[in-house]
Amino acid sequence: MALLNEKPRVILEEFRVKNAPNDYGMADEKWNFKKFAKNFRIVIVRMDNFEMEFDLIGIQPAFANAFRRLMLSEVPSMAIEKVMIRNNTSIIQDEVLAHRLGLIPLRADPRLFEYRPEDATDGTEFNTLEFTLKVKCSLNKSQPKDSYRAEDLYENHSVYSSHIKWQPIGNQASVHKETDVGPVHEDILISKMRPGHEMDLTLVAVKGIGRDHAKFSPVATASYRLLPEVTLTREVRGSEASLLQSCFAPGVIGLDSEGRAYVRDARYDTCSRNVFRYDEIKDAVILSRVRDHFIFSVESTGAMHPSVIFVEAVKVLRDKCKSFLDELNKFN
Repeated sequence: MALLNEKPRVILEEFRVKNAPNDYGMADEKWNFKKFAKNFRIVIVRMDNFEMEFDLIGIQPAFANAFRRLMLSEVPSMAIEKVMIRNNTSIIQDEVLAHRLGLIPLRADPRLFEYRPEDATDGTEFNTLEFTLKVKCSLNKSQPKDSYRAEDLYENHSVYSSHIKWQPIGNQASVHKETDVGPVHEDILISKMRPGHEMDLTLVAVKGIGRDHAKFSPVATASYRLLPEVTLTREVRGSEASLLQSCFAPGVIGLDSEGRAYVRDARYDTCSRNVFRYDEIKDAVILSRVRDHFIFSVESTGAMHPSVIFVEAVKVLRDKCKSFLDELNKFN
């Protein structure tokens, strides 16, 4: 029990969450910068080009939620904003087709582009990317006999994001590589076509933020949860140990060679509280969450590395704080 008092925790009981009389254990503590600087840590648990899981330790809930919201709605990315349709004889209506194209994530670093002015009629090489999508479906003249597969009967019967071709503006070809500009995934299905169907489109991509439209959000998901902790208050063995193990997600509770239960890895606890259903074992466990330890999961759409997205969110928060302080200084 002494261990539970070393860190700020939220205790999960059978029917309530407790740790404080009125705030359910989730209110922010009084800000202390020295304490924050001493305790704050970032631990990267896993990371690849699209996903990252990391821990923010020693931080208050307000900051954790600010980072989540900034990654979703304030970190910019490039997305298709305008679709100029010269010809579309496919079965997909123009407005639906434009919407589908706008949601295709683009592989373009937004830090290399400027925001396009709202009153601008034409884009420049500094704020716009231009693409073309020109596909026509036709019969396959060399189709094999007795085949009914669309792949054999038609050419260009499926329109994929790989058909989108970048058209450099001005000096863009010398600044950006062709491999660095275009759809993140080349196998995104846009439409199915048959002979007589054709698309001839020009796509214009600009820089924007998720607060204006979800297509500009650089993350597919950005979420966090408090670090779970499971503490055994007494020895549990035999059939009770097996029952205890079944109450938690796989990997949380383990059984040793003598059939005694132990906490293997509480990180994967899903907060189900199933253990409280059984009178014989509900007194053997204390469930809690560490209040200042946040497990973040960030899944990028592919435009930027997830670690870069988090760093950009920190920069956005920094700039907002500077702007706020500048406004306050005007009244001094």
